[in-house]
This record gives sequence, C-alpha cells and structure tokens, in this order.
Amino acid sequence: MDSGRHDADGWDLASSVGATPTMSAAVRALVTRTDPDRLDDPFAEPLVRAVGVDVLTRLARGEVAADGGSGPDGAVEQLWLDIAVVRTRFYDEYFLAAAAAGIRQVVILAAGLDSRAYRLSWPAGTVLYEVDQPDVLEFKTRTLGGLGAMPVAERRPVGADLREDWPTSLRANGFDPSRPTAWAAEGLLGYLPAEAQDRLLDTVTGLSAPGSRLATESRPNPKPGDDGRTRQHLDRIAQRWRAEGFDSDMARLRYYGDRNEAAPYLADRGWTLRTTTIRELFAANGFDSLGDDEARMGDTRYLTGSLP
Repeated sequence: MDSGRHDADGWDLASSVGATPTMSAAVRALVTRTDPDRLDDPFAEPLVRAVGVDVLTRLARGEVAADGGSGPDGAVEQLWLDIAVVRTRFYDEYFLAAAAAGIRQVVILAAGLDSRAYRLSWPAGTVLYEVDQPDVLEFKTRTLGGLGAMPVAERRPVGADLREDWPTSLRANGFDPSRPTAWAAEGLLGYLPAEAQDRLLDTVTGLSAPGSRLATESRPNPKPGDDGRTRQHLDRIAQRWRAEGFDSDMARLRYYGDRNEAAPYLADRGWTLRTTTIRELFAANGFDSLGDDEARMGDTRYLTGSLP
C-alpha cells in the first residue's frame, strides 16, 4: 500500500512529516494553557509561533477549539489532547527515573520541538544529545536562545538524518558508547520504513553499554482491514485541519503493513522490557476510554527497556 513517503524525501517544520512535531507542540501548548497541572511545557507555544503556521499558532494560543469529545466540531479531538498528556508524562517520568538511577548521558532521537533539555530537572553533569535534521535543531536553538532560555542539561545538537550515518555524528559530538545511555524514540517508529526501524533499534542496541535504558512505543501488526480504518480516521482528522486552513495529508505520512513489533524485537536483542498500554496510561491519569478507537491507539504499548 502506497504511503506517499519515500526514502529520500525531505521536509521542514511546516510541511510533510516535519509538521508532526509542530502539531504535537501546538497540542502540548494548548494543554499547558488549559490543564497545566497535567502538562506544563512553557516552550511549546513560542516554538509553534516561530514556525509560523497560522492555524497551529492559533491552536497553541487557545484560539482554535477542541471538540470536547468525539464530535465533529473543532480542529482537535479531545482524544488527542489526552494522548499528548499521557505520552508526555510517560517520557518525562522515564527520563527522571533514568537520571535518578545515575545515568548522565541522554539521547533523544528525532528530537523535533522537544524541550526537555530546558524544562526537566536534570542533575548536574547530564549531557543530552538531540538528533534531528540540522535545520530543525538550528531553528530550535535560535528560537529558544532568543527567549533567553537556557538548557538545564548540557545540550548538544547533533544535526543528522536518521536514515543516514547518524552514529558518526553522535560520536563526533562527544557521545561515549562505553557509558550507560538513556535513549528515547518518541512517536518515531511509525514514520520509518520497516527495515529502517530495525536498523535503528539494532544501532541503538550496539551503542548501548550495560545499564543503558530505552523508551519507545510498540504497535502490533495490523489485522485485515486495520490499516484501511486507520487511514480513514487520519483522513477525517486531516479534513478538520484543512477546514482551518492547514493542508496536512496525515494518512500519507506513515508507513503501513507488517513489521517487526518493537517489544519482542528488542527483547530478542537482550533488553529487559516493561510495557504498559495506552489504555492503562489513560486509566492511570483519570481519562475516559478511547471510544471506538478507529486508529487502534489502544493497542499501542509504551515500553521502557534496560540492558543488564
């Protein structure tokens, strides 16, 4: 099934797959405005404003309505606001636990508009590497620097395409594979071809010293008809965005079909895993159920792993 993606495609923060971190940041900004006790990312809104997509800026400012549930009105379903909360909190807690365990080397893959280097309470001596397209990292550095924001950890941007030889760039910036590392691949794997996903997980494993940790998501392979329903759901979301003046063909940004599920794949490579479903995260955060769950979000498992 054609996804519309190809191995050499390009993007920026306002287009194609590059717009997804901007959309995510806009949702985080909205939740920060409406429910700061659950999610507090003060850097999300200024980053979205700087990207300059009008509807996403208005969303970040609270000027574009969410629908409050599963109705047809509003650009963003309440479901996606709730997902932003549970996902952000999951990764925040993962990083803080890794830091409490003494890990001082952190790598965020496809860092996008992630602001954790600036907003989490990192212990002294923490070095945090952000890997993403050079223009994306330069944009974030320039924008947050213009606000006078200073990273809490020692932030080292690594401008590299994850489809290319990013480990060489990572090492060139001081990464030490002999030290335990806390890795994160948040919301990334579904935007990689199946073979690129495996290559990424193999590379991370090869760069990980004993005591390293990893957080990512693991999605089960589709049953007959699942991909079609997911596409239809994403098409409906895209229609909402188009009605607000933002044309993002969300269904064409992902890769579909069978692939190795991340959880068993990593377990086979020596990682000791702990998984939780998004349904369990919703319950733990006091949210309602996922409803009809056309996009199969409830089947996604969030995982943390460690290497003995």
